[in-house]
Amino acid sequence: MTSSVTSSLAPTGSTVGAGRGPSAKAGAWRSGRYVLPLAVILLLLSIAAAVTVGSADLPVDSVLRAVGTHLGLPVRPLPPLPDSIVWDLRLPRVLLAALVGAGLAVCGAVLQALTRNPLADPFLLGVSSGASTGAVAVLVLGIQLGSGPIDLTTGAFAGSVAAFGAVLLLAGRRAGEPTRIVLAGVAVSQLFSAVTSLIVISDTQTQDTRSVTFWLLGSLTAASWPAVALSAAVAGVGLVVCWANATALDAFAFGADTARSLGFSPGRTRLLLCGVTALVAATLVAASGAIGFVGLTVPHAVRFVIGSRHRALLPTCAVVGAIFLIWADTAARTVFSPQELPVGVLTALLGVPMFALVMRRRAGTS
Repeated sequence: MTSSVTSSLAPTGSTVGAGRGPSAKAGAWRSGRYVLPLAVILLLLSIAAAVTVGSADLPVDSVLRAVGTHLGLPVRPLPPLPDSIVWDLRLPRVLLAALVGAGLAVCGAVLQALTRNPLADPFLLGVSSGASTGAVAVLVLGIQLGSGPIDLTTGAFAGSVAAFGAVLLLAGRRAGEPTRIVLAGVAVSQLFSAVTSLIVISDTQTQDTRSVTFWLLGSLTAASWPAVALSAAVAGVGLVVCWANATALDAFAFGADTARSLGFSPGRTRLLLCGVTALVAATLVAASGAIGFVGLTVPHAVRFVIGSRHRALLPTCAVVGAIFLIWADTAARTVFSPQELPVGVLTALLGVPMFALVMRRRAGTS
């Protein structure tokens, strides 16, 4: 089992810079030199196209005019209704989808390297279950702070932080060990899931239960510019910190002893990156609900294309994760219109066959 996990996460792409001809071209693709720029272009096109799609279809030039108007550019403004649709409803939602997809994909890639576990995802540390408990407590119990109720996002974030704190407490002094922190995460996730179920069962209001269920399955309906700004700041800092530790993540793919021999501190590095990924995941889950399979599937798919060197893997995962969630959310809000699906349902329906395909192709090349 250990050898299979190591082979699935070990850095590849040794053909980079190996000379000219087919091998050099293959190395360039494996390094992400071509994949990442193409993915960035596709991301920009996806954002522009997704904003135009909805119950009221809008041309791309209308979207650009609305954005230009709010940025203070000398363009002819749109009428109030289409301007509000673009600026207040669709653009924040599309951007939030991109940020959530990017952040979850990067967190998944980092945790898979840290734990040497190909099944690791951003919810490994219990933040999803904690966020669910916090959100359900706000929705169902109506917890109040001072003169008004706690905002749903604040409650979800507080639950995430509480869950990660419980993981660290349960792991104790050996929190830097991957097996210890994985087991602690599983235990805390089960605990908070049980508390969430208990709160939901105790509620007698059908509408509250429906709202809770929709949020637990992942939803971007509450997207707003403040949520976009906060998610962008946290996800951006998290990506920079993780990318700065890309060499350490490469070393972890071969085990803690190898990382230590290269001058890295395994325990300290794991705690730092686990803390960063937990903070990023907590912020994103608080804004969007529990959207699964993005952090599990996207890193494997990207790793299969460009290899496992994290300096190229992490930014490529961010861009591909953003594209994936943008179109998953676009489909969730339009395919069954006027009924809207929770985006987490669609990511699961798309993620499972994608994951199976990647695993099958990887098994065929091993």
